[in-house]
Amino acid sequence: MSTIALVTGAGSGIGKAIALALAARGDKVIAADLDIAAAEATAKEAPELITALPVDVASRAAVDELRDRTVAEVGVPTILVNAAGWDRTDQFLNATPEFAEKVVAINYLGPVHMASAFLPGIIEAGGGQVINLASDAGRVGSSGESIYAGAKGGVIALTKSLAREMARHNITVNCVCPGPTDTPLFQAQDERLKAALIKAIPFRRLARPEEVAAPVLFFASEPAAFITGQVISVSGGLTMAG
Repeated sequence: MSTIALVTGAGSGIGKAIALALAARGDKVIAADLDIAAAEATAKEAPELITALPVDVASRAAVDELRDRTVAEVGVPTILVNAAGWDRTDQFLNATPEFAEKVVAINYLGPVHMASAFLPGIIEAGGGQVINLASDAGRVGSSGESIYAGAKGGVIALTKSLAREMARHNITVNCVCPGPTDTPLFQAQDERLKAALIKAIPFRRLARPEEVAAPVLFFASEPAAFITGQVISVSGGLTMAG
């Protein structure tokens, strides 16, 4: 029986690359995204294995609906990848309360809602893997992304804490922290900022979404069964914090 994986943010960028990589190894994949048309475009690349479903991870009610539809239409996922995220670069003092709440709701509470909704099913299934996508901004800070960095730092702490609680249920919980990656979200940034970031990366280029997907697939594999609560950066050497 095929493993079932659920990936949020699967309509584009890193989430899409993860969904396609999981399908390429034979997993059944639920590609969940706020933009259902984008999720359906992802599913069309492997229609026999990928099912597109809508979700707003900032809404617990929408997450619960996703869980119910997933179980009814595909089955119980034992791999959960929280890849949905959102930000807009600006100085902290320019941030409105509405902006701050949106960043936290999507980037931190999104993984909280998803884990709360789906972990009971993973426990009942006998175990599995949760992989959270955070950011190196959450490890070392990032000028112009203070609220986003705080939310992603929360995801890192959430990962470690859930790993301790879930170990008794044979569930690993790990975290992948991308650096600057060639995604639509990055390309929407100011050109000077993009150029400065690329110049600061030792490899002098952005990560490709497929390169971020690679450690996600490892964490979701049997060889990683004894690895939990860990954080790995995919940043081309931009950050090397201990």
